[in-house]
Amino acid sequence: MNLVAGVDSSTQSCKVMIRDADSGDLVRAGIARHRAGTEISATVWMDAFNAAVRQAGGLEDVKALSVAGQQHGMVTVDERGDLVRDAMLWNDTKSAGAAEDLIEELGGGDCAAGKRAWADAIGSVPVASLTVTKLRWLADNEPDHASRVAAVALPHDWLSWKICGSTDITDLFTDRSEASGTGYYDSSSNKYRRDLTDLAMRCDTSGLVLPAVKDPAARAGSGVLDGNEFMVGPGCGDNAGAALGLGLKEGEVAVSVGTSGVVSLVTRKPTHDSTGLVAGFADAAGGFLPLACTLNASRVLDAYATALNVGHDDFSALALSAPPGAEGLVCVPYLEGERTPNLPTATGSLLGVTVSNLTPENIARAAVEGVLCGLNAGIDAVRALGVAVTSIILVGGGARSEALCRIAPTVLGLPVRVPEPGEYVADGAARQAAWVLSGQTNPPVWRPRLVSEFDGTHEPFITERFNEVNSLHIGRNRK
Repeated sequence: MNLVAGVDSSTQSCKVMIRDADSGDLVRAGIARHRAGTEISATVWMDAFNAAVRQAGGLEDVKALSVAGQQHGMVTVDERGDLVRDAMLWNDTKSAGAAEDLIEELGGGDCAAGKRAWADAIGSVPVASLTVTKLRWLADNEPDHASRVAAVALPHDWLSWKICGSTDITDLFTDRSEASGTGYYDSSSNKYRRDLTDLAMRCDTSGLVLPAVKDPAARAGSGVLDGNEFMVGPGCGDNAGAALGLGLKEGEVAVSVGTSGVVSLVTRKPTHDSTGLVAGFADAAGGFLPLACTLNASRVLDAYATALNVGHDDFSALALSAPPGAEGLVCVPYLEGERTPNLPTATGSLLGVTVSNLTPENIARAAVEGVLCGLNAGIDAVRALGVAVTSIILVGGGARSEALCRIAPTVLGLPVRVPEPGEYVADGAARQAAWVLSGQTNPPVWRPRLVSEFDGTHEPFITERFNEVNSLHIGRNRK
């Protein structure tokens, strides 16, 4: 049996899934949690990786490994390979102003022209999560740190590099999916845009080391652990890893409801959305991964369940006992700012309140519908780019909510399928490692088993009412 390891290095933990390279069957696994936050020392990721490997029984029989990691975070390294400062993660929104500045500057002072220019250049419009905005924030707010930066990596790049045991910054590597989330890589031409790193750092960055972008099935390096040498694949971003782990086909939309909400699908053609709603990322198999992300997903359900003083099962039962539309109650779910739409300082609202509709049942239903309406906006934005959408695959912690699963077709107007529970980011990394090991043109055929399917009567008035209320909410938050 040939074994491969897939690693998911996220904002809160490191997971290691060891699978059979041919069948994809899970052999053993490990998980190690680490300190969370919006800024964190990258060293905790390596510590968590080592702990997760130990829990998984070691790597002495593993032949290949790949890392999928949280996207966008900025890891700055000096010429000796030492960290310059703590990593700024994707959920650090203090570079929101830098994003606005970069848009206007590329547009010659015109915001609309700037959005078009960024979308044409990289397929995405900068928001606070993208690495390019964090570079600008660093240049403007910590010039001493900025002057020491010799290389910029993303979290998965840095961890893969450390697993390979290197201290030479010229050995840093990445893949197209991860590079496409930086804000300075064009995944259509597969080239870094040095003019955009110059713009971000307000200087000539021709000497700045950026990770080499490897082909999806390339052997990017090798590591040694437990006395065993193994191949290391190029890795990928977390959403690209999940798409690979799910074996997404064209037309299938992966809707991941976790801390954030993610709408993503694989296509053969790049997308360029100047509205900024859809990021034009690359996938982990040589194609593209249009993606819309909301900052508020399962945490909204958690917050409302806490407010109602009920557990998740009781919250779900409450939501399902209320009628579609929650008798006019609308939850705008921007509890911690928002990325889609781009409102980093927004707050949430519960609107349309009357004496008769302010019940626990309607409140729970409105919270679920609010989360789904936010995700539906992402699906509509993808459709507007001419990308076909035929069905929903629902994953993440939210897929454990019966209310979310059953209400989803009502709001989204599409059949919803739920696969068996899995660590799809790590599984995608493992599938890539198996691909690297095989040397074949295509990755091995792994596809999770579907365990539930949900359908229902589409009620478009729910999204229409939400969109009406939301437009007023957005207007107030942008004043």
